[in-house]
Amino acid sequence: MARAHASVTDEQEGTTRHTRSVWHSDPVPRFEAFPALRYAGSADLDEVTAPPYDVQTPEQTRALAERSPHNVVAVDVPAVVHEGADDVYAVAADTLSRWVAEGVLVADRQPSLTILRMRFTDQSGEERDLASVVGLLEVVDEGAGGVLAHERTTPKASTDRLDLTRATRANLSPVWGLSMATGLTEMLQEPGELVGRVDVDGVTHLAERVTDPQRIASITELVGSDEVLIADGHHRYAVARAFRDEKGAAGGSGLTLASVGELVPEQLSVRAIHRLYGGADHGSVREALAEYFDLTDAPIPSLAMLSDLVDKGVLALIGPDGSAEWLTPKEGAFDGVRSLDGAWLEHALAGLASESELATTYEHDMGELVEAIVSGRAHSGVLIRPVSIEEIERTARERLLMPPKSTFFTPKPITGLVLRSIE
Repeated sequence: MARAHASVTDEQEGTTRHTRSVWHSDPVPRFEAFPALRYAGSADLDEVTAPPYDVQTPEQTRALAERSPHNVVAVDVPAVVHEGADDVYAVAADTLSRWVAEGVLVADRQPSLTILRMRFTDQSGEERDLASVVGLLEVVDEGAGGVLAHERTTPKASTDRLDLTRATRANLSPVWGLSMATGLTEMLQEPGELVGRVDVDGVTHLAERVTDPQRIASITELVGSDEVLIADGHHRYAVARAFRDEKGAAGGSGLTLASVGELVPEQLSVRAIHRLYGGADHGSVREALAEYFDLTDAPIPSLAMLSDLVDKGVLALIGPDGSAEWLTPKEGAFDGVRSLDGAWLEHALAGLASESELATTYEHDMGELVEAIVSGRAHSGVLIRPVSIEEIERTARERLLMPPKSTFFTPKPITGLVLRSIE
């Protein structure tokens, strides 16, 4: 079963109200326990775990590899760690097999789920405790429903992750999914067996194993009762689909490793991904934006400005000298355009982009954005507001996609706490 479209119409007011409690028959994904592959209990997780592969620089990857010969990057990022080898993927596969044979990695004796907790203090000073559950999520065809993308993704030509999956026959880092089933957070409150803890950059990561069949059945049934939205790992999920198509669903390739949390505000920390512009000049960007926004002087960019964006309902344009202007949407300027800052900017700059090949890049750190502009690597930037949880769900339920890089979910789960061998 699955839950209904996320909105119903108020006939008296002609407006739309948000709800999550109506039922429908849209496809829902399977979610299953499996014998997880983990570092042996004697391992120092601080030495062998790593950030997700796609947020590492080559220098960071090499530094992680130097921490321990058993750091997960030796398998997860072989193009850097084994640079110069005839076949880096074969080396990664041999390394993984050797670790299993030597007892560096040990498979659970029975199917399990793993509760991952991330405890930290967010930018506003609020203590956060995020929980998700790691299992195997069904791999479905694009557009089939059940597992949904939430934003358009930029194409990646590299076959690196597919080549790595082919060689290792393993899922090394999970897709991060958000379940639209109500009650998952409450179901994950009871702790499981603690099998790992590591503190990284102010975030405490905990891994708790669940093996009780009754509890596993309750969790997997709930996750499988509604759609799952991909928060992070769209490319990994696409690779899982390609691998399934190559191998067929037999042998476990119709499922992929996923960490699934509930799509509710208290379980998510969402930051904005701001825009940097090059390929045209600042004056042209400012002129194009002025057709849709009123521009007024703003203070020098600071962290306080990020809160002001939300409080004032505005965006902020940063110029080449680091100065800033508020961008206040003109009345009616975005009628018919989805109420997302990224969509507004795409609409306002569409003409300029087609005429002058305006180049757009993305930056979630405001300090890095300002530095890029002042140093000349970009001529303009726009600070935008985080997307609300309600808008994320509404967009998914309506089978729409947000612009690329609309959301930055943070903190990122680390790699190495749970791996999966594809049998």
